This record gives sequence, C-alpha cells and structure tokens, in this order.
Amino acid sequence: MSTRIGLVVNPTSGKSRGRSLGLEVAARMRAAGHEVLDLTDESYAAARDRALGAIAQGIDVLAVVGGDGMAHLGINLAAETKVPLALIAAGTGNDIARGLGLPVHDPVRAADLVTTGVPHTIDAIRHVDEHGNRRWFGGVLGAGFDAVVNERANTWPWPKGQLRYTLALLRELPLFKAIPYVVTVDGVRHETHAMLVAVGNGPSYGGGMQVLPDAQMDDGLLDVLVLREISTLEFLRVFPKVFKGTHVAHPAVEVLRGRQVTLEAEGIVAYADGERFAPLPLTLEVVPAAVTVLVPAGSRPPSAPGAGR
Repeated sequence: MSTRIGLVVNPTSGKSRGRSLGLEVAARMRAAGHEVLDLTDESYAAARDRALGAIAQGIDVLAVVGGDGMAHLGINLAAETKVPLALIAAGTGNDIARGLGLPVHDPVRAADLVTTGVPHTIDAIRHVDEHGNRRWFGGVLGAGFDAVVNERANTWPWPKGQLRYTLALLRELPLFKAIPYVVTVDGVRHETHAMLVAVGNGPSYGGGMQVLPDAQMDDGLLDVLVLREISTLEFLRVFPKVFKGTHVAHPAVEVLRGRQVTLEAEGIVAYADGERFAPLPLTLEVVPAAVTVLVPAGSRPPSAPGAGR
C-alpha cells in the first residue's frame, strides 16, 4: 500500500555518509510505490519546522535517517501524534534503534520497514519548562560526569567526533569531584553526592554503554541510576563495567524506578539521547505509549513485556 512519507536526513551521520544514505533510502521507498517528501534542511531547527508542517498537513509516516540525534528529533516530532516513526539508523551510536531491535547500518532493511513493519508503541520521557514548552527523549539522560564531559567537548571546535569527547574526558577526570544532588522519585527525596546520575527510558547510551541494563521502553517506568561518591581510582575501575551493565552490582550504585523524577544540582546541563537537553533542576515524567515506531513484523523488541525483567 502506498504511503506518504516525510523523510528527514542528517547529512553528517555515518561519518558524513548520511546524505548518500538518504538518497538510497528515498529511492528504495519510491521503488516500493511510496510518495516521499524530503524534509531535510540546512539546520536541525529548519528541518524540525518543515517536519512539523508536514505532520500538520498529514503524512502517513515520519522517517529519520541518522544516529541517536535524529532519533531524538523523530521522537520529539512524533510524540503524542498518530504518525508512526521509522528509524533508519546510520549514526555512530544508534542506541535507541538497537534497543528496539531495529536494523543498524542497514538502510535498505530499515527503509523496507515502511512497507513491511508493524507499529509498536513505546514510552517517551517529557520535560515541560517554565514557559510550558515540551521536550522529549527516548533513550537515556545523563546528568553527572558524562554531562560535564559533553559540555566541555561542546566548547571545542576541534577535533571532531569521538576524539573530542575522549580528550574532554581526559581533561575533566583529574578535576572531577562528586556533585551534591537531590533526586526525587515519585515524591521520595534522596540527597546524595554522586559521580553519575542517569535517567533511562532505554538501557544504553554512548554507543552501547548499558548504563541502565534493565530499563524497558514500554513498561511505563523511568529507571534512575545513582553512582554515589567514590574515589577517582575506584571510578576508573567501575566505569568500564558500564559496557556490560555489570556496574549495577557495585555497592555505590543504586537504581530507582518511578513515573516522575526531579533532579537538582548546581551547574549541570543534562544531555539526552546525546543532545544538549536542559540545565538542572528539571522534572521528567514518563508518558506511556507516547510514540509509535515501526518494527519488523513478527519480532519482539528487547523492551517488550516478557523480554526483560
């Protein structure tokens, strides 16, 4: 059946292969008989505005090509609408797509989900600022050492990519001290000094770091990780374990769950789905089944009931 697809591409994703991948994806969709509206623009904001206009005028599917930043854009556009989201993972991290069991670095298979995929609803996390503006994320929000490193890296025009993040990490690590936090989950207040604080709808960020390994995208709950104050040496021992999710067994790690969380700390800007999100303090709440994504027919996404806890 022919559908009207709004397509947004990040031309710099996949080591700047995004533009060519976008052309390949569009050609694949048109070959399947679909109408494709290219909503890509020179800036993130302009592409967002074009996509919002297309959704208002009526499209059948919103498809985004890129990494977690594009998935973040897609979730913000599709949340609380009836427009299904097709995630065509072509970035370096792809944590959201991977968490849903979608094809990664296989644009042809991912594009075919517009024709063969089935809708699956997932939760999204909503933040409403003091002006009433809503912002969403679908994966993990970091508000500790990881956010400090991101903020440092974003002040440097060079180098690009992962190397910039690595250098920022090396710059911040010797200086970093535990941060005083107030973490309130469903009205229960927790005061602590912590190295890492993360709020997850999904399990991973940063290209496979299983920071909240039991988080599920469709269970109606937020998972909140708190890594309390430890020495720098101990932090260096614990942090690599995040790639397998075994860090949660450390005695300084606590995982809380709830439907609403408020994070309070001085001087921290949180990052969600790898994107600069909002300064603390901020309040986050889970909105069940806020987004519909297209997944392979007959598959059970890793976050589906019965697949996790």
